[in-house]
Amino acid sequence: MHRPSARGLTNERKRRTAVRGRDGGRRLGTAELGGELGERATLVQFSSAFCQPCRATRRVLSDVAGLVPGVRHVEIDAEDHLDLVRELDIVRTPTVLVLDAEGHIVRRATGQPRKADVIAALGKAV
Repeated sequence: MHRPSARGLTNERKRRTAVRGRDGGRRLGTAELGGELGERATLVQFSSAFCQPCRATRRVLSDVAGLVPGVRHVEIDAEDHLDLVRELDIVRTPTVLVLDAEGHIVRRATGQPRKADVIAALGKAV
């Protein structure tokens, strides 16, 4: 799902993330996630098998989940969950959703995030 640039953009520009706020009150639960929500927040990562930025994003989100009590990281293979991908309008990987304790989407970002940005986004969820 990762879409390389056809315009020859620099690596720095390709790494930028696009961030959106609340997703119309959409809520995800254990059925969609395949597991429990975090006590305070959940970081949901949509990835694909050959996506290099997805690997780096996994490390960042796992680190943050390990640092912040009550935060859980869940990774979803986009190719194996196409119905959910379509429902949530996931158009590229990695896409990260930040969920509050009830599973409401409070932030959405595409591209490889920085640790500081993920921690800041968690402030909207907790």
